[in-house]
Amino acid sequence: MISLEDYARDLKNSVRFVAGNDESESFLVEAFMRVVLDRLAEAGEIEDAEVCSHPGHGFRLNGYEINTDEESLDLFVAVHTDEAPPHRVEKSRVDTAVKQLASFYEKCANGLFQKMEETAPAFMLAQQIFLIHNSQGGFSRIRFFAITDGISKLEQAPPAPVIGNVEVTVHIWDIERLYRWYTSGKDREELVIDFSDEPGGGIPCLILDEKDTDYVAYLAAVPAPDLVRFYGQYGPRLLERNVRSFLQIKGGINKGIRQTILEEPGRFFAYNNGITATASEITIRKRADGMAVLAGAKDLQIVNGGQTTASLFRAARKDGADIDGILVSMKLSVVRDSEDIDEFVAHISKYANSQNKVNAADLSANDPYHRRVEELSRTEWAPAKSGKQYETHWFYERARAQYVDEWFRMETPGQKKAFEKKFPREQKFEKTDLAKYEQAWDQLPHIVSKGAQKNFVNFTERLESRGRVVPDLRYFHAMIGRKILWDATDKIVREEKYSYKINVVAYTVALLSHITARRLDFEKIWVAQSLPPVISDFIRAFAVDVSKVIESPPGGNITDWHKSEKCWKEVKELDVRIPAPIERFLVSAGSVVGPTLETPTGEESEEIESAASVSAEIWMGIAAWAKKTNSLTSWQRSLSYSLGKLAVRGSRPSYKQAKQGLKILEEARRLGFTDDWAASK
Repeated sequence: MISLEDYARDLKNSVRFVAGNDESESFLVEAFMRVVLDRLAEAGEIEDAEVCSHPGHGFRLNGYEINTDEESLDLFVAVHTDEAPPHRVEKSRVDTAVKQLASFYEKCANGLFQKMEETAPAFMLAQQIFLIHNSQGGFSRIRFFAITDGISKLEQAPPAPVIGNVEVTVHIWDIERLYRWYTSGKDREELVIDFSDEPGGGIPCLILDEKDTDYVAYLAAVPAPDLVRFYGQYGPRLLERNVRSFLQIKGGINKGIRQTILEEPGRFFAYNNGITATASEITIRKRADGMAVLAGAKDLQIVNGGQTTASLFRAARKDGADIDGILVSMKLSVVRDSEDIDEFVAHISKYANSQNKVNAADLSANDPYHRRVEELSRTEWAPAKSGKQYETHWFYERARAQYVDEWFRMETPGQKKAFEKKFPREQKFEKTDLAKYEQAWDQLPHIVSKGAQKNFVNFTERLESRGRVVPDLRYFHAMIGRKILWDATDKIVREEKYSYKINVVAYTVALLSHITARRLDFEKIWVAQSLPPVISDFIRAFAVDVSKVIESPPGGNITDWHKSEKCWKEVKELDVRIPAPIERFLVSAGSVVGPTLETPTGEESEEIESAASVSAEIWMGIAAWAKKTNSLTSWQRSLSYSLGKLAVRGSRPSYKQAKQGLKILEEARRLGFTDDWAASK
């Protein structure tokens, strides 16, 4: 196991890498926040927070996360020491940072945005806080986070400031807490739930303990105030294993839950399905009358019932509903072997009687896909970069902290140096990174803008819908090319100091994909291990227009704007022409042959007619374009080619061919394929 000092050095090195050549204190703080916020998201403490610095006289901000549907707000402040080994941070420094954060909120609530430049990174946040605080009933929950790379040694967090009736909590994450999470072997800190304050020392429960099962089941009725209290304290962490989480109050089911809470609370237990939960360990006590009571639970996770939990929380905090008499049925399972918990929970989520359908793609990533990418990253040597005489590997982290674990396994400084030479730190990337590169190139920047976790879930769903995808060397080269493209674009956007950096990067990459019809030659980028300067110059030229669209929401809410398909539609309408020097870095048309699909008889004549009306040139063009750009799966390319051959012979496709062909045509056009391009080839 690595030591705290080693972990602190790795954190410092990671921050230096993210900061690049700029080692000014302000930029180091931003890089520090980016690294730690990513780790907090991985720990399940937050979802996808934004780095956003705004200093002032007596107030300060370094990051935020806002959920306008639940009216929840997280604000972050950094106490950065840049010291390794880590040193102790004075209590007064942490207290001051929390007070500065609270002061920032207070000033925003009083109209700070009116004194800010509209181009200021925190302008839109300050405006949203003002509007929600003053005209939309206020936030349901506010959490203040102080983040430090020092050792705080605080026995408890500073007292939470009072903000009306809002539930406000303060959280301190220092280097020791980050280190404990990292070395725990868990994906998140353990939750400890205490029911001992209930009458009788806990919640009455029934126990089902069959010797031939791998779990013990408990049935109980949880008082709604307890559930609301725990959700207020832990937020989405209580739902970490429920990857769908809360489907928002807009869904019909949630409206029904809310209506029951407000109008018929006495019938809530009868109307509602309750929650299904798991725990790693529980405490059972006996009352004087012999009844078993649930006194506490460790690592409690609600795997079904996220809507019920969040709806109760919102009704109590937002609507002022009286929930004291509401009971929520709970089915709690404790797995005997903790190593089986992930598979067990996945099956519960898949098979339990849930209120909304849960897709298999929601439950886990496509493991064969990720294992293959990992294998290729360890075995495929990348060409030497310009000016270097040695080849390297790209390092794909299929599991958390694989890179640093491998590095710390090296016993001598010489071995560590050799490892970094073979696997340069800047060539490390994770699952959420991969999804970001692929989704942006697939022209889904509005999905990328929803944050790393939500984007990864969407990427997994799309991967699932394409069937079994096992990457080959050609795919791997192109994928690394897309990472090189993303990193180069990110560097340009950082140098130009655009606001909403990750959004500008995602939309800029997506627009390049669109205007080139995905024809960028990633094999050339792989061979060079860098983006050609002419493409970098082109990106720098049109990124400014992309930034202007992102920063000009029609309704004034920039957070929702860059997450909407309307924003992507407006970016696509920008008048950006491909310069002539770029053409040599675009693939040309070719041909591909492949097996036809099975052709069972169908009765959907309308779809057959529609597919038959598409010319052979279009189908052949799609096949060639898809092969050159690696845009579709091999069976989709083969089917396109087969439909082209049928069109040449004047034959009609089967219903199955027609149905799939029309889907391929729609997807190809969405990704930038045009009839004119096909005809010209």
